[in-house]
Amino acid sequence: MYKHRDTGEVNNRMQWFQGPKYYFIALVNSSAKEGEAWAGTNSAGFCIMNTATYDLKDDDLPDDMMDQEGKFMYNALGVCADLDDFEHFLDTVPKPYGVEANFGIIDSHGGAAYYEVNNHSYRRFDVADEPGGYMVVTNFTRSGREKDRKGVDRWEKCKDICAGMDMSVVGHKELFNNISRSGKPIQRDISSSAIVFEGVRQGENPLRTVAWTIIGCPTTCIYIPLKVFTSDHIPAFMKEYKDGDNAQICSQALVIKGIYGFERGCIPECQEVEKYVDSKFKRWMNGPRYDKYIRKVYYKYKLMYSRKLPKVVHKLADFEKND
Repeated sequence: MYKHRDTGEVNNRMQWFQGPKYYFIALVNSSAKEGEAWAGTNSAGFCIMNTATYDLKDDDLPDDMMDQEGKFMYNALGVCADLDDFEHFLDTVPKPYGVEANFGIIDSHGGAAYYEVNNHSYRRFDVADEPGGYMVVTNFTRSGREKDRKGVDRWEKCKDICAGMDMSVVGHKELFNNISRSGKPIQRDISSSAIVFEGVRQGENPLRTVAWTIIGCPTTCIYIPLKVFTSDHIPAFMKEYKDGDNAQICSQALVIKGIYGFERGCIPECQEVEKYVDSKFKRWMNGPRYDKYIRKVYYKYKLMYSRKLPKVVHKLADFEKND
């Protein structure tokens, strides 16, 4: 399951949480203090993401009671193991939900579905029933008002990209490079992160689920494989940094974006680092081995960053001189 996130909050970080039933890792806004998740996976292999919609709301609930999708997914990650659990969650959470969104779910039992959810009801679409065995979803729904659809241009481009790939075998590398780094209209100045959830086969250990994660800007940051461990093993550079709330690698990616732009960024340099990422990662890594591996990954990203930095400083000097 793949998520390309666009949001006005481009400062993002990752966080480990202990929920009522399951522990989980989640993408959060750096300014958030607690209780939200904008994509995540838990120790049961349950993965969730969302896309905002603008064509489902059918009531007059005020704006200050809406936009609860982050809290909604945070709560679901703490108690849900599969699609059935998520539907029980939907059926028992007090209404109105305060959401208007598509929620994408995969689980460790082979389940994969999208749920179109408004304040009082939901509709399920099983991915296995779709032509080609996959769905492309942006900022509109099938059951909503056609006149209020948004993101149609991005949906059309992504559909064309997917049609040109063998979707039965594509992985994180192809999805990031062919979609998140494909230029406008998918790629935008507000593109803040991207995640590919690589689930497990039925009967496999759900702790082998991987969240391939880019935070900061897809063209100026590398993807990092994250796993759910029984304790917090999120890399320090992807968590709240000592000098502020933002993740260190996110801040670095935003610096490069500010100089080179969001469309090209430093894609070739990031891809060179990602060759090491892919060649050395193993899904069965234990905590200590994973920590050692991830430190080497970040060293290579920092080395790339430092090589770009002299050009950044030079361009800043030219800008100040001509200002």
